[in-house]
Amino acid sequence: MEPNGDNMIEPVLLMDKGEHSPIYLRLYEYFRDEITSGNLLENEKLPSKRCLATHMQCSLNTVQAAYNQLIDEGYILPKARSGYFVAAVQNIVFPQCAEKQEDIAEDPAERFLYNFSLHGIDADGFPVKIWRKLCNTIICTDNSELFRESNFQGLIRLRSGIARYLHDSRGVICSPKQIIISSGTDYLLQQLIQLFDYDYTYAIENPGYEKLALLFSSNRAKYVPVRVNENGIDIEQIEKSQVNVVCITPSHQFPLGSIMPINRRVQLLNWAYDKPDRYIIEDDYDSEFRYIGKPIPSLQGLDHKGRVIYIGSFSKSLSPSLRISYMVLPAQLVEDYQRKMSFTICSAPAVEQEILSRFIENGFYDSHLNRMRKIYRQKRETLVAAIQKMLPNAVIIGANAGLHLILKVNNGMEGDRLVETAKEKRVLIFDISRFFCDAPPANYRDAVALGFATLKENEIIPAIALLNEAWFHA
Repeated sequence: MEPNGDNMIEPVLLMDKGEHSPIYLRLYEYFRDEITSGNLLENEKLPSKRCLATHMQCSLNTVQAAYNQLIDEGYILPKARSGYFVAAVQNIVFPQCAEKQEDIAEDPAERFLYNFSLHGIDADGFPVKIWRKLCNTIICTDNSELFRESNFQGLIRLRSGIARYLHDSRGVICSPKQIIISSGTDYLLQQLIQLFDYDYTYAIENPGYEKLALLFSSNRAKYVPVRVNENGIDIEQIEKSQVNVVCITPSHQFPLGSIMPINRRVQLLNWAYDKPDRYIIEDDYDSEFRYIGKPIPSLQGLDHKGRVIYIGSFSKSLSPSLRISYMVLPAQLVEDYQRKMSFTICSAPAVEQEILSRFIENGFYDSHLNRMRKIYRQKRETLVAAIQKMLPNAVIIGANAGLHLILKVNNGMEGDRLVETAKEKRVLIFDISRFFCDAPPANYRDAVALGFATLKENEIIPAIALLNEAWFHA
């Protein structure tokens, strides 16, 4: 806009008349942007309402609405019998928003034909009908207490059900008083950081859960990566590191899939018993799914001095979206937790806790697990057979439990190249190096991780066929 001879601004508005927003709003935004960018200076006069209405072919009321908004926000000032003038406004930079809904980036997973996700489940296996029936029963009856603030440790009914289940299935010895319910394992770990002394040092598995290092560092907690071999975490390195708390996945190490043997478990417990401020956090993230032999007993079940904190979740067994996890505190930590953490609230919705408690009480959870073990066992067998047939040089690690396996391809490519060539065939896999806190050792540089839970069984063979093309016929 250019000032005319009367110090009046010529109303040449660079506006897209095809816009769907109201004219008054476009006028308001135009003048606001001109003022904040410095194109219109303090005390410059704006066009008269009549002149601007004629130019825009709109009503005087429309122009008045735009000017009123500018006045209310302090961009312009009205002067009696003189018109409207730019107020004293310093340059302001407004954040840029996404232009259109359709310009939002697509979900990367949607670009792939086959996604060997490490975090999903078989969604078709979720017991929708039973869950809906339980939900309707709870909602349609008088359960007003569920909509009030609940116990900060979670519903006693669910904690009692979890205590019974853990005793029967995992050998965990505990009372409902020792159980804390939350909306995720990460949240529970943050609570433990607050529970322990601020100067505690934590040992984490290397390789291990990729978010664990970030979780500790973001909470300003000291941690030490400790190497893992075929027998689990290195006890000798733990002893040299002077750590206070060890975080492990002993029954199915993530991601390597190794099982900690009894002698190393005893070693680790003895390490914890040696000083009063030492504890072990046992993350039993997918213990329900073991395909050969009996489930591995929990480390907590071997602990006779209360040094193991057991953490479990329903994310793998039921659904990640359920967001219900739990931990079992040693009896001597319960009082400390109640004193220090009673100001918190249970982050898991009470209604979902109630549904889950009845799901467990009525035997539906055991039935569901038995059914899902069969489904995942069949998927695993199909995957292993396809690998053995189409990727004959590959070595499979950790296939006897859990919902993923590690694959050493042995074709001369390292992990990042294996992932990129697979992407070219629209197959998503994961480089195992992402789970190391440093560079992976030479024997794992050609290793990738394949999760099989989210894939349909009839998708597994064509997915491996594409990997064969990517890795051996490129």
